[in-house]
Amino acid sequence: MGTGAITQYVDVAQIVLYMFWIFFAGLIYYLIREGHREGYPMDSGRENGPVITGWPMPEPKTYRLANGREVQAPDFNRADGSYQAQPVTGLNGAPLEPVGNPLTAGVGPGAWAARADEVDRTLHGEAKIVPLRRAPDHGVASKDVDPRGMSVHDAQGQVAGTVHDLWVDRMEMMFRYLEVSTPGGRQVLVPMTFARITRQGITVHALLAEQFEGVPATRNPEEITLLEEEKITAYFGAGTLYATPERQEPLL
Repeated sequence: MGTGAITQYVDVAQIVLYMFWIFFAGLIYYLIREGHREGYPMDSGRENGPVITGWPMPEPKTYRLANGREVQAPDFNRADGSYQAQPVTGLNGAPLEPVGNPLTAGVGPGAWAARADEVDRTLHGEAKIVPLRRAPDHGVASKDVDPRGMSVHDAQGQVAGTVHDLWVDRMEMMFRYLEVSTPGGRQVLVPMTFARITRQGITVHALLAEQFEGVPATRNPEEITLLEEEKITAYFGAGTLYATPERQEPLL
């Protein structure tokens, strides 16, 4: 028998290989199992349909957050995001069609997740995203366009409001929202990713001017919660498809 051989048919290298296979299989099982802590159980989307738990489902584990709050994952009692829609057909997997106001129906590009209705905070416990009026140590770069005071135009070129302030992310050092004063007297937040800012003006193609009046409001005019961020962004996302009937039609 050669060096490292245990018997005529088994040697150390073979045992190490088998141990690696066992370890790797266990690692795959562990990663799949831990991956089911978020997003499960899933709603099938059908009325009285089955609840999809996935396999393998881990036992709930309690996590203590920095603010002292405790959460469980997976959370079998969590509240899912609500939506108003109905299937186009009675077949399983049929697409959902919004019922009522499609911008707030919570389906398609307007879907949102039921995140915590709490303010996201920095490592020092301060609100992470705030208007510039609360963050005097931040500002617009001298070579960039300062949109404050500029008009916001919709997809049809109509004036939807005027930029009142900017909301800055103090952790990521970037602007997240435009605070816009609408003709109806509301202060609404427009995600920066939906705004095209030039020296000639600001354009938001996602919505029409009158639809800015329906943007979900924040509970606190100086702060925004994670859930409020979801709903505001979902409102503009829904507009990319549902703002006008023509957007729902095929391109060809």
